[in-house]
Amino acid sequence: MKTLNIVIVFLLCSWNMFGQQPTLNLVEKVKVQPPDYAAQFAETISSEDLSKHLHILASDEFEGRETGEPGNKKAAEYIAEQFQSFGLPGISENKDYFQKVSFSWTSWSEIVMHVKGERFKHLWNFLSFPTQNDNIPLTETNEVIMLGYGIDDEKYSDYKNVDVKGKVVIVYKGEPKDENGVSFLTGTTEESAWSQNLATKLVAAKKHGVRTILIIEDRLQEELGKYRHYLMGPRITLGEEAAVYKEFANNALVSTNIAKALIGKRLKKVVKAREKYWKKGKPKAVKLKTKFSFKQSKSEKTLAGENVLGYIEGTDPELKHELVVITAHYDHLGKRGDGIYNGADDNGSGTSTAIEVAQALAEAKAAGQGTRRSVLVMLVTGEEKGLLGSQYYTEFPTFPLENTIANINIDMVGRVDEKYKDNPDYIYVIGSDRLSTELHEINEAANKEYTNLVLDYTYNAEDDPNRYYYRSDHYNFAEKGIPAIFYFNGTHPDYHLTSDTVEKINFDKMEKIGKLVFHTAWKLANRDKRIIVDVPQKK
Repeated sequence: MKTLNIVIVFLLCSWNMFGQQPTLNLVEKVKVQPPDYAAQFAETISSEDLSKHLHILASDEFEGRETGEPGNKKAAEYIAEQFQSFGLPGISENKDYFQKVSFSWTSWSEIVMHVKGERFKHLWNFLSFPTQNDNIPLTETNEVIMLGYGIDDEKYSDYKNVDVKGKVVIVYKGEPKDENGVSFLTGTTEESAWSQNLATKLVAAKKHGVRTILIIEDRLQEELGKYRHYLMGPRITLGEEAAVYKEFANNALVSTNIAKALIGKRLKKVVKAREKYWKKGKPKAVKLKTKFSFKQSKSEKTLAGENVLGYIEGTDPELKHELVVITAHYDHLGKRGDGIYNGADDNGSGTSTAIEVAQALAEAKAAGQGTRRSVLVMLVTGEEKGLLGSQYYTEFPTFPLENTIANINIDMVGRVDEKYKDNPDYIYVIGSDRLSTELHEINEAANKEYTNLVLDYTYNAEDDPNRYYYRSDHYNFAEKGIPAIFYFNGTHPDYHLTSDTVEKINFDKMEKIGKLVFHTAWKLANRDKRIIVDVPQKK
């Protein structure tokens, strides 16, 4: 074979010497492919490191990481230590890694209502939010004023010529309309803000000195079902949100049974007054002579929490002001008696994954191959209390929201649900196409090129009864018009139980999802153009 090769080379050279061009190019130019830095740095995300982080975060030492509790603070400090070890800068006002978040923790200690000596039960016959009310001692009165719709507007006012200072009033929800459904306020069938936002009535009542305003809710059981999880335990709100509620009069939504008990023998007069609203759009208050008592007493304390910020500045002078935000909540349910809710999957798994992604991006930057746009890896607190940490950031962002091109949210990625018990290489993807088709396409492309997971969009359906799109931290970004994608492994029997522990976590699965998060963020942060918002936003 060697002799034959020598002969061929000689003949080819001879043809060249006699001016003949060979029909074959012996030496072809080898095309050198540029290094795949994305694949290179994604490989630093490992199941071993994920296990190390999660065994610490979901340990008993961290006591379930409940917002405002010492275990939550320990978790925040651990995350900050990791960011510091990656060489990330402190970007807060104090040049550390913490965005301080103020919370108010409020619950009812006592709430009692009686009409004519009959006791009506909270969360059964009426509901009242402790965050929207002040403490009031026992109120006993022999008069309640039926004040129409509780509206105070230039075109229609139930308060005109009525003394309500220090009084209890009861009102209908909505606004007066004629027999054709035309509002006396708007002049059309479209309702005004007085119907669309209950706060307008509560503010008006406060302005006129009303002691307590009762709003008749004919679908009270539906409202109770909607808000029961907020009312069964302490409610945590942002400090700024609590300040808004100070503008409200004390209030409660009451059932039609309570309304009938208050109206009593004056039913005909009340009905006649209501007909006057409907026919002429003229208000008429009715004094109800009835015995009514009401007491609202709540317990409150102020809590401090932190969002933990890991910032990797972009390398492109023209693009680094734009930002991809990666989020995961690090809080969980804490302790109940002797039981510790370690929250290994919810959301120690997402927290550990975000830490690993931050390290991979930091290593790329240190090697001179960082992303063109900046990336903020933010571990948020208060998710279990109502998405409060992410809400705080979107209300008081460290970087302008108009420069935030996308949010990637990781919430529960360490377990395998029943549907995929024989195939753990999957992930539910939620929200990717809700605001931007490009975000959806980029995630699909990243998965096809690198991770080959099954991407399941079941929970992304508009009619999904679980409504997961609205139930994790990405939604606060989506509400601001920022495209958001949420990675989720589905629920399991240990969800929100003390049995959500580390030994049940699939770290190989977590590693693959972490790499998908990294590759999607990498593509978003390195495109020439920011992704576009091309899907109308739906509530």
